[in-house]
Amino acid sequence: MLERLQVIEDKYNELNEKLMDQEIISNIKKTLEITKEQAMLRDAYNIYQEYKKLLADISDAKELSKDLELGEFAKEELEELENQRKKMEKDIEIILLPKDPNDGKNVIVEIRGAAGGDEGNIFAGDLYRMYIKYAENEGWKIEEMEAESSEAGGYSLVSFLVKGENVYSKLKYESGAHRVQRVPSTETQGRVHTSTATVLVMPEAEEVDFELDMSEVRIDITRSSGCGGQGVNTTDSAVRLTHMPTGIVVYSQTERSQIKNKEKAIKILQTRLFDLRTRQREEELGEVRKSKIGTGDRSEKIRTYNYPQNRVTDHRIGFTINTLDRVMEGDLGKVIEALITEDQARKLRGE
Repeated sequence: MLERLQVIEDKYNELNEKLMDQEIISNIKKTLEITKEQAMLRDAYNIYQEYKKLLADISDAKELSKDLELGEFAKEELEELENQRKKMEKDIEIILLPKDPNDGKNVIVEIRGAAGGDEGNIFAGDLYRMYIKYAENEGWKIEEMEAESSEAGGYSLVSFLVKGENVYSKLKYESGAHRVQRVPSTETQGRVHTSTATVLVMPEAEEVDFELDMSEVRIDITRSSGCGGQGVNTTDSAVRLTHMPTGIVVYSQTERSQIKNKEKAIKILQTRLFDLRTRQREEELGEVRKSKIGTGDRSEKIRTYNYPQNRVTDHRIGFTINTLDRVMEGDLGKVIEALITEDQARKLRGE
């Protein structure tokens, strides 16, 4: 463990020196690459500094315990320091686990109303609101990218960018089918219905990750469509991008400016292509291990929101919490933490 930490410290310091090199400072792309690489090492570097200080304090306490006058005091302090060491070593074990290179990225989340017709779309809107509230709690920012409103309420499709610190490390567990059990507002006989909405979480693609070849993209400018209201434009400002090699289509109409809609559409397309390439590479290398919490596929049923029982159940880890009302107000932290803890436990077991 100490050898690995020392290697990380050496690498961190080496990257620090590179960031002071004038030739690298003048190269924005290279500076960004090095900054990202250093950020991935920062937690391990910082805890190693604390650990070395703790070991020095333990050594000093052992020396003082030999002193006749200070011996008892030093022994008590030594016991406390040894407890701290054991706890810190457990923390170090977790920090040294292989990291997902995308953990520090922002994400684009895409929610679609699925089974259940209008109720599925309404639930998609409820999930969108839940993530907005959760993002506020985490100090993240949300920017709507693409939206297709439903006449009954909610969305048949809504996608949004979430910006902040280590967003993907927490939201990556949200991909999959979310099932709701409740009495819809349209139900006259009080029967509980089951509907679903699907969530796809994709790490935001940056230039260093994926460079989009615009010669492979067909651009169509159209008039915005929708179910009415002020948000529908009367000018040709909506942008549809079609990536011809893959057939992926992106449509953006949330802005009144054609230029802004095009920028958003390009960002979504880059991210979808980056996500597609990442998944293909994982399949080729066989990196989708059994220890992974869920496959990340949109079709996988991951969670049930049961309104009559005020219950949320995550089926991947068998975790249940009876505070659905608070979860829908953005109190999603306990569910996310349970998923992270189980993910770490499986990795520590080497599954």
